Amino acid sequence: MNANLPLILGSSSVFRQAQLQRLGVPFQTASPDFDETLVPGETAAQTALRLAVGKARSLAGKFPRALIIGADQVAWCKGRQLGKPMNVANAQQMLAQLSGQRIEFYSALCLLNTVSDGLHAHVDKTVVTMRALTDGQIHRYLEREPDAVYCAGAAKSEGLGAALLERIDSTDPNALIGLPVFKLVEFLAAEGVEVI
Repeated sequence: MNANLPLILGSSSVFRQAQLQRLGVPFQTASPDFDETLVPGETAAQTALRLAVGKARSLAGKFPRALIIGADQVAWCKGRQLGKPMNVANAQQMLAQLSGQRIEFYSALCLLNTVSDGLHAHVDKTVVTMRALTDGQIHRYLEREPDAVYCAGAAKSEGLGAALLERIDSTDPNALIGLPVFKLVEFLAAEGVEVI
């Protein structure tokens, strides 16, 4: 356990960066280089965890003496995985399909100690019920919340996306944004990094 190891957030997500900044621990970011192709037969939770761990491990060579945070999120609805729409047309289609539906978000987190090769891993499940949405509401939402195209399921819950939601069931409200902060604090403490 070494509190002197630098903390690396293995993510280019501005949402995760903002979450980690709120904890007040010094960190730097690095963009992982990891193939995110879906593997047939995986559950959404397995995909999220494989991607989070893979992202962290992809940075181990670059940061041989560090604590690396890996994270990923996969949404699941009607028997299929949903990723980030990445453009407005895809987001409109996705939100129309999700209207009135129950969606499961699997937010995976890992903390890799590249000195000891110790790995802490967790997948947080958040269940969201989406309101029934009209095409006009979807259009106006995407006009006002353009970053939603970079969010799993196109619902940026920490912003205007909250208006799309009817209910959220979660043990950690931070997980839906992308970083299960409650578990992260526990993992950091196990590695000698005290947040408070």
